[in-house]
Amino acid sequence: MTLLFVDIEDSTSLVRDLGAGYIRVLEEFRGVVRGAVAAAGGYEVDCRADELFAAFERPESAVAAAVAAQKLLAGAAVKARMGIHTGRPALAGETYFGVDVHRAARICDAGHGGQILVSADTQSELNGSTRFRELGTHELRGLQRPERILQLVEPGLVLDFPPLRLDREPTDELSEDTEKPRMRVVLAEDSVLLREGIARLLEDGGFEVVGQAGNADELMLKVRSYSPDVALVDIRMPPTHTDEGLRAAKEIREKHPETGVLVLSQYVEAGYAMELLSESAEGVGYLLKDRISDVDEFRAAVRRVAEGGSALDPTVVSQLVGRRRRDDPLDELTPREREVLELMAEGRSNHAIAEQLVVTERAVEKHVTSIFAKLRLTPAAEDHRRVLAVLAYLQG
Repeated sequence: MTLLFVDIEDSTSLVRDLGAGYIRVLEEFRGVVRGAVAAAGGYEVDCRADELFAAFERPESAVAAAVAAQKLLAGAAVKARMGIHTGRPALAGETYFGVDVHRAARICDAGHGGQILVSADTQSELNGSTRFRELGTHELRGLQRPERILQLVEPGLVLDFPPLRLDREPTDELSEDTEKPRMRVVLAEDSVLLREGIARLLEDGGFEVVGQAGNADELMLKVRSYSPDVALVDIRMPPTHTDEGLRAAKEIREKHPETGVLVLSQYVEAGYAMELLSESAEGVGYLLKDRISDVDEFRAAVRRVAEGGSALDPTVVSQLVGRRRRDDPLDELTPREREVLELMAEGRSNHAIAEQLVVTERAVEKHVTSIFAKLRLTPAAEDHRRVLAVLAYLQG
């Protein structure tokens, strides 16, 4: 199969400049690309925000679709970069996945608006009538085999572009140093503008947003297809905007335990938080959307959940800790120990708690030891195990 990825260049600036008008521009872009793909006999595999992924049985068809779309987009408000690669991707349901998919996506990422890039594998499958410009052999992020990349040359298309958008210089062989793979995120939010904003915040922070969804069904498809490290899920999603996101989050925890789940909510809904935590608090989080504005803390929370830890909104934690029960051991805690307990339940490390409370780590360690003794809980070595124990108690 020959795979085509199409992506809008600098979509964040377009969102900022066009505001609500971006939706119309995005739909026009999708319409152009979809029309070109269909006319060339291709199949739309996936569409997430400003990116469209299509598959073709013949490389000539993929090239024809890319050329037609670029010519139709000439002079439009958006500029699209395109990448084409031929390989043997795996098929699950109606979705392709595997290294060849990532290679096609990485080739697309390396280009500029108006540019069509192809892999050497695609060039070798063509009949020789298509003209190309050699752009060298490059390492692509996260892939072991370096890729020889070529630019498709076609009358009516822009010919000259800046150097490829790559972090490394061209090479003839793979470097001995391998780049640490970025944490992979699937993002589910029915508001396109908010979803785009969150995706940009995560990508700028070193995450890789591998899939975006506007409803629970799309979310489950993306999780099955991409096996992300963490899924960010809006708790209220179409069609009823009640608890679709929560139910999808619980299904992910049940069927895809290797994927962490961070639920985002507009309001404090402690009952939903408790339902999400009913099994364990490992690899799970619950945050109010207002927390996204604290970008560093938001990214840290996503990272904690992806690594198997916890991230609970301070407001929700306060409600859980504040619950009154008969013979409640929490009554034995000092005010400072309660502060430490709440920060522990949020998923904070001893170091982070010390910074928050402006005390030494040694002082925090003493408070933690005292808390476990008073709650009759045995502390574990890892931070997230400690959080699990505290939350197990908070759940009653």
